[in-house]
Amino acid sequence: MRSPFAPLFGSQPPGPKPLSVAELAARLQSQVQLLGSVVVEGEVSGLRGGGAGHLYFALKDPRIDASISCVMFRRDAQVGGGERIVEGLRVVVRVTPEVYTARGQLQLVVQKVEATAEGDLAARREALKRKLDAEGLFDRARKRPLPEDPQTIGVVTSGNGAAFADIVKVARARGRVRILLAHAQVQGEAAPRDIIRALTMLAKVREVSVIILGRGGGSAEDLAAFDDEGLARAIAACPKPVVAAVGHEVDWSIACLVADARAATPSHAAELVVPDLLPRRRRLKDLAHRLLAAMRTRLAEPETALARLEARVRAPERALRQHAQRLDELEQRLRGPVAARLARDSRALVELDRRLSARDPRRVLDAARGEIEPLSIRLSSAMRRALDRRAHLLSASAQRLDAISPLAVLARGYAIALHDGVAVREARQLAEGDALEVRLHEGSVDAVVRKVRP
Repeated sequence: MRSPFAPLFGSQPPGPKPLSVAELAARLQSQVQLLGSVVVEGEVSGLRGGGAGHLYFALKDPRIDASISCVMFRRDAQVGGGERIVEGLRVVVRVTPEVYTARGQLQLVVQKVEATAEGDLAARREALKRKLDAEGLFDRARKRPLPEDPQTIGVVTSGNGAAFADIVKVARARGRVRILLAHAQVQGEAAPRDIIRALTMLAKVREVSVIILGRGGGSAEDLAAFDDEGLARAIAACPKPVVAAVGHEVDWSIACLVADARAATPSHAAELVVPDLLPRRRRLKDLAHRLLAAMRTRLAEPETALARLEARVRAPERALRQHAQRLDELEQRLRGPVAARLARDSRALVELDRRLSARDPRRVLDAARGEIEPLSIRLSSAMRRALDRRAHLLSASAQRLDAISPLAVLARGYAIALHDGVAVREARQLAEGDALEVRLHEGSVDAVVRKVRP
């Protein structure tokens, strides 16, 4: 008979022998070693130093959010450019992949480090950011509010770029505002000086209420002009509020941190600066309707009051009749509660009179006397018993006290010798010539010691 636990399709061949963790790690290590030495580019993240001088970090690829662990041993760090490894720096490294068997983890052993141009740029940018932050140029306290209703705005950007076109399009769609363009190069070595010149020129125009500083997106090198220290200080010193709109939403420059406000894009900057007139027009229209309705209501109120007064003047007798009827209703309503109250009070008075009669003082006193007389007799009897008991106890205590009294001993012919008020018990307490007081049963005598016989 076939077992119900037998495989449905016959017996299965035995599987391969399982590997231990160490064996699997060794196999992985042998396969990884086939790659040999390779060159990898990435961004330094999570940098930390070991106690023996080794460097530990990860190389990240921010485009796909990938990373891999790296280690650079002390000797390689000393001769292979380990001092170039900075948090956030983009670097090119020569590495040997290996498997760290203690954890079964793939890691790169770094032999040499070379910073990319973009990495050097990021390092300089971070250094400048720390410097300006220490000086307080990024503090929120120094940020100025944007004007609520600017009539003229200045724009520092390239007149040929899409950024200016976006700003003009959004600003014109939102409201009526003048736009003054100060054309400037926004890319290249001369761009920082050109941007500072345009910003300074617009700041001198009295009609300008706020200045937008921006350009479209680009690489880190393309946006490097907005990480210039001179431009950052010019923005901080500008007497007009500055809105920085550099690159796209993910791009942050030094200019964005110093400016009074930061916009994600040039179009967003126009939205921040130019108030939308459409909601204002709707609000004004709503207020106009409400004002007209209030004026009509206000004008109609005197007419209504006048009509009400005319009706009262034309028919005074009607008002008097209504008041008389109201008075009768109130009288009827008043009589009912008053009569009920009087009846209730009368019943309460009868009940109180009955209770008072039951508590007549003479009856109460007679009853109290009847209760007190037996108590007085019991009290007198108890007092006599207590006095007899106390007298008996006193007599017995006197007899016991008399039995142990020194005076009883003296009455039998004995005497007490006192020296300086202290009873003499032994002869050696005295010396020849000491004065004594001898106390007898009746009276006492003074004596002097002539001889001591111990």
